[in-house]
Amino acid sequence: MRDRYWIIAVALIAALLLNPIIVLADEDGPQGDHDSKVVLVKFRGGTDEAAKERVHGKHGGKVRGTIPGIDVQVVEVEAGKSKGKKDEYKNEAEVVFAEVDYIAQASYTPDDPYFGNQWGMTKIQAPQAWDLTTGSSAVKVAILDTGIDQNHEDLQGKIIANRNFTNSRTVDDRYGHGTHVAGIAAAVTSNGKGVAGVGYNTSLMNVKVLADNGSGNYSWIANGIIWAADNGAQVISMSLGGSFASSTMESALNYASSKGVLLVAAAGNSNTSSPSYPAYYSNVIAVAATDKNDAKASFSNYGSWVDIAAPGTDIYSTLPNHNNRIGIKNYGYLSGTSMATPYVTGVAALVLAKYPTWTSAEVRGRLEASTDPTSGFSSILGRVNAFLAVQ
Repeated sequence: MRDRYWIIAVALIAALLLNPIIVLADEDGPQGDHDSKVVLVKFRGGTDEAAKERVHGKHGGKVRGTIPGIDVQVVEVEAGKSKGKKDEYKNEAEVVFAEVDYIAQASYTPDDPYFGNQWGMTKIQAPQAWDLTTGSSAVKVAILDTGIDQNHEDLQGKIIANRNFTNSRTVDDRYGHGTHVAGIAAAVTSNGKGVAGVGYNTSLMNVKVLADNGSGNYSWIANGIIWAADNGAQVISMSLGGSFASSTMESALNYASSKGVLLVAAAGNSNTSSPSYPAYYSNVIAVAATDKNDAKASFSNYGSWVDIAAPGTDIYSTLPNHNNRIGIKNYGYLSGTSMATPYVTGVAALVLAKYPTWTSAEVRGRLEASTDPTSGFSSILGRVNAFLAVQ
């Protein structure tokens, strides 16, 4: 924990999220388990603006934005008062729900940066799958994370869209997590440089929902989900999680699902069966992590709510070519369910390229039915197999 190159981001326990040696300015992003000055408010359909203004005026709330598609208002209240104000809003007849704006975290467990290689590609039989399909640039995968390095030699040709929902001043990745995730899912492949990506020719949408310290408000994530769904994403990959349920996030996920988007999220790295959100929601594929022996990774969450597993230990992938919080440039090893998630995302993209008329439900069914056995989990859980999935 003392070496500045190692940061353990644990999705469920905020107190363990940050290296104590690194001092983070407030502008870097939210801290703790919720934003103390924001309440998310959903009014009943048909409520006129005058009534809404009356409710906000009564509780001292100022509307700072509305999440499109689900009409949830992001309301600023007195600093430190969001929990109390949330309860006050809930008591209003015009309000469907009100909740604090919880904070999710990028979740990964760094390990020896020079150990191993891209063993996960062989494990999931990606080369055999590529014999059948090398994916398609028409398949769009949205990476909801800390951003993606904009000029990385193995990624810049894949990024077709950029959007920033955080308080960071850049859509670029200053943390490192999102770039690593993006490389696993769809790094440029067979270009004589760097690493291969599971999705091969798959296109990437960079949707920055976590700030430069690796954390982000649920409202940012909800906005990212809505934007990705509205802008053509067929798969939304979320290597992030928080320990609190949220009607706002669930509404955003339901919106994307209703538009036919496949949702994939990390199960979390706390070695517990406790829920991690958004992975816990039923319309999201929750991804656990396995090691080189197809055994449960020591840190991986588990339980009946987890849907599939993928390689998640000592995973080699892209990292920003500039300074970042992780502290490794260009390429390196990280571990976590965050790394397992883009394996599943990439395989889903291959399936969509091979079977473009399939619905998200059909793709999900194929992913979960074409797995290899694992060990160490509390319930039967299969590890994704790209070759079987695209056959």
